[in-house]
Amino acid sequence: MARAGLTAERLTQAAADLADEVGFENVTVSALARHFGVKDASLYSHIRNAHDLRVRLAVLALAELADRVAAAIGGRSGKDALVAFAGAYRAYAREHPGRYTATQMALDPDTAATSAAGRHAELTRAILRGYDLWEPDQTDAVRLLHSTFHGYVSLERAGAFHSHPRGVEASWTRVLDALDSVLRAWPAL
Repeated sequence: MARAGLTAERLTQAAADLADEVGFENVTVSALARHFGVKDASLYSHIRNAHDLRVRLAVLALAELADRVAAAIGGRSGKDALVAFAGAYRAYAREHPGRYTATQMALDPDTAATSAAGRHAELTRAILRGYDLWEPDQTDAVRLLHSTFHGYVSLERAGAFHSHPRGVEASWTRVLDALDSVLRAWPAL
């Protein structure tokens, strides 16, 4: 019999909180069971295994990030939308490091198609329309932006920028200025 009060949603939310505390890679069924004061077996009526738990966590994190980005870019276009998108993305990664790591998990095609993963690309495409970019350039620009945001956030989280006297905020602003310039002057095929 399932322990009263435990649901897949509650377990996923607790796993997300745990990921932010101890790191996504340390989220296990055992750690989650300890959090609830139950045996591991009590969780298996709600989740299939550790992989299922991590997928649920990734789907939750993708939805949270997409919601945050959508709220940030609403009513904006061009550079304002780009800066708002980037700021929301970076803030989420800073505030929720374990969940952010979960957003990078490779999902099977069916899960990816029904999750917020597609919303991220669509939100990016929405800001790119302000730069008058269309396919196939949009796909290339989506990849450029996501690579840049993820790379910057990952290096910043790893402490890679802290040994240089130039502040990370100043560099972030310049990166966004450069991206705006690149997008406005996107080369024709």
